[in-house]
Amino acid sequence: MASPRVLAIVLAGGEGKRLMPLTQDRAKPAVPFGGLYRLVDFALSNLVNSGYLQIVVLTQYKSHSLDRHVAKTWRMSPLLGNYVAPVPAQQRVGKHWYLGSADAIFQCLNIIADERPDIVVVVGADHVYRMDFEQMVAAHIDSGAELTVSAIRQPIEMADQFGVIEARPDDPTRIAAFREKPTDPVGLADSPGEILASMGNYVANADALIEAVTRDAENPTSKHDMGGDIVPYFVERDTAGVYDFIRNDVAGSTDRDRDYWRDVGTLDAYYDAHLDLISINPVFNLYNTGWPLFTGYAGLPPAKFVHAGPGRLGHAADSLVSPGVIVSGATVSGSVVSPGVYLHSWSSVSDSVILDGCTVGRHAQVHRAILDKHVVVEERARVGIDAEHDRARGFTVTESGITVVPKGTRIEA
Repeated sequence: MASPRVLAIVLAGGEGKRLMPLTQDRAKPAVPFGGLYRLVDFALSNLVNSGYLQIVVLTQYKSHSLDRHVAKTWRMSPLLGNYVAPVPAQQRVGKHWYLGSADAIFQCLNIIADERPDIVVVVGADHVYRMDFEQMVAAHIDSGAELTVSAIRQPIEMADQFGVIEARPDDPTRIAAFREKPTDPVGLADSPGEILASMGNYVANADALIEAVTRDAENPTSKHDMGGDIVPYFVERDTAGVYDFIRNDVAGSTDRDRDYWRDVGTLDAYYDAHLDLISINPVFNLYNTGWPLFTGYAGLPPAKFVHAGPGRLGHAADSLVSPGVIVSGATVSGSVVSPGVYLHSWSSVSDSVILDGCTVGRHAQVHRAILDKHVVVEERARVGIDAEHDRARGFTVTESGITVVPKGTRIEA
């Protein structure tokens, strides 16, 4: 039997209001993560590693940096018909932008018509995880469902934060009900303390998806959302399946990280996901060469650690330090430092996420902070030490006390 023709659609139009100020000048999928990457790189790496090489990235809000990153980084061989193509909102069906994820697909049905795939894989662009979508597609075909939703097991007390899937008692691969943020969830039959939460990834028969989003576009009461409207449509038809993420076996994964998935939709979640990267046995392992993560940095020199004299020692511990970083007599601990950062003598960076091109001056201190690109911390300045002082300076301070400094800010002593 011939392999099905698969088209992948990455939904990358997210505005990311809860990540402000990191999304002040960029779309959520373009937010840097893990030193070298953008959030969209995780979805694209998963698709490419799964063998799916015809990919469109649907963009909308503040999409310039995202479009530029995809165009410069994700180049495939046109000789073999492979591509990763950013597709901006085109207003093909009216003078309005995408009204929701389902409407985004509806407005781009011309792409599906041109490619004529058998299967469409639809994924979000703002989650951190590894997943072999080929296994999910195989499970979808075997089940006979028209639409399959990937789901991850979460503690039942967190059900009110997710779209929750209730499987049929007689068939755990079929969806009996899809409930948005329920307060009275039903636990799994094999694990009463857990629920199945939608991961925002879908596999659908192309013809069934076309019909569903077309019908949805004609419904004036719909919110035009894949989770809120399209999944219930297939549930009502009894043709909706669920794929338990715990079944996914990614090359090179370990028991510790095999079912890792994080929605980094808030500043605290974004910060916490970075901490997952830097432990001795990381919860999410960037060093898995069996399922590589791809991105676009090239031509940068190695990181450099200089000065080993009395009173100053350029060093880092329990941290990720990217290419192009210079640690000049500074101390780095528990942090992720992105390319092109310069840390001057006697400065300290602790428990922080430092994005590209930042400079930390002599004797300056950065603690429990996220610095967006090209922030300058002047000599003897402090950030993340005094939350009230940071708020008074106009910086965002999260519920857990993380100070977030916007791009290009100059922090005075």
